[in-house]
Amino acid sequence: MNNTDEINEFSDAVAYDNITATAFDDYTDETEEEKVLHEKRRERIAKMKKRKARQMFVRTHSKAIAVLSGILSLCIIIAVIVLVFAHKKGGEGIFAGNKDEIETAENNASSEDQDLTDDTQAQDDEDPGSEETDTDNDNPYIDAEYGPYAEVYSDEKELFFSGYDLTKAETVGYPSEDDVKSTYAVLVNAKTGEIVASKDGSVRIYPASMTKILTVLVAAEHVTDLDDKFKIDISITDYAYSHDCSAVGFSRDETVTVRDLMYGTILPSGGDAALALAEYVAGSHDKFVDMMNDKLKELGLSDTAHFTNCVGIYDDDHYCTLSDMAMIMKAAVENELAKEILKTHIYTTSKTPEHPEGIEISNWFLRRIEDKDTGGEVICAKTGFVKESGCCGASYEITDSGNYYICVTADAWSSWRCIYDHVAMYNAFAK
Repeated sequence: MNNTDEINEFSDAVAYDNITATAFDDYTDETEEEKVLHEKRRERIAKMKKRKARQMFVRTHSKAIAVLSGILSLCIIIAVIVLVFAHKKGGEGIFAGNKDEIETAENNASSEDQDLTDDTQAQDDEDPGSEETDTDNDNPYIDAEYGPYAEVYSDEKELFFSGYDLTKAETVGYPSEDDVKSTYAVLVNAKTGEIVASKDGSVRIYPASMTKILTVLVAAEHVTDLDDKFKIDISITDYAYSHDCSAVGFSRDETVTVRDLMYGTILPSGGDAALALAEYVAGSHDKFVDMMNDKLKELGLSDTAHFTNCVGIYDDDHYCTLSDMAMIMKAAVENELAKEILKTHIYTTSKTPEHPEGIEISNWFLRRIEDKDTGGEVICAKTGFVKESGCCGASYEITDSGNYYICVTADAWSSWRCIYDHVAMYNAFAK
């Protein structure tokens, strides 16, 4: 039966039903067979009435339904635009809160010195600009009155355990394989000097750009004027390029401040900044590396740690354990200047003719972990990546209860996985 026949039948049936409804009820001489036929016909008419009513509703309200559908589509489009905009401006990514999506956003970098902050901050503006070196950063080290930074320490120093020799807690936790995917992990109580959780934390690793924690610490102990200037020569830019390093983006022959080199070494993990800082402090990269190894000896770590460069480039003879790196972080937090740099989320370098507005750089680990529930606040952090050690990171947290912990992980498959492993370690074992 086609639609036209159905409509005609429906109209005839309704008319018939209206005329004979009372007769059906009052007529008692009809046979049983007739009653059954009448009842079936009335049931069919009732179903057709319902279907017709639905069709009439749709026809009557079709415009309203179309308007509502249009509004819903517009809302969806606006929501997508807002998420994309937030992704571009905030650095978090639209999947920042979705653990499953995050775990699939793997770090595919093939760089020898890639880490969380691999986005090169370089700008190539050839227009002449201001030669001012002022920055808008609210930084306690703007003035040189702080003198020798090696003698300026953070408030936590008096609350930390003395020295850098670690002991094992009475019960050392082992991170769940489901929660901590990194191959290696360690969590240290900085108040007691105890290893409270470990996943092969004494295994030798290649520290990648976590190396730069020691680079900044050694520099902080010898720098006396953060406003002093240093010229970036071609040997530095060539070194960063040839070793495929992350970079701040300083131009060849650009003159920058020592402060810029300090922040540039940590926030974007700049190989150009680290090498320039080494040459500024020691006169050459090799001499600065000697100073780094002297510092390891001073900390009592030289039996298990040895560095061959200030950047973190892979070398068979460039190594340490996770526990060693935790103690390097402790020493850095005890130095106020090094701590200030390691805790900074965003910094803008000085204005130069090459970069009239400066270069904005970020510590993406801190920016990405700051809204995660870790049972406290992650104050300082530095990450690293070489293919031999995967994505790794070192962080320092003050818990809500007022305790101090340092976490180091290595061999995660992505930068986001590294962050979530630190979150898991703090939640599971920090008190």
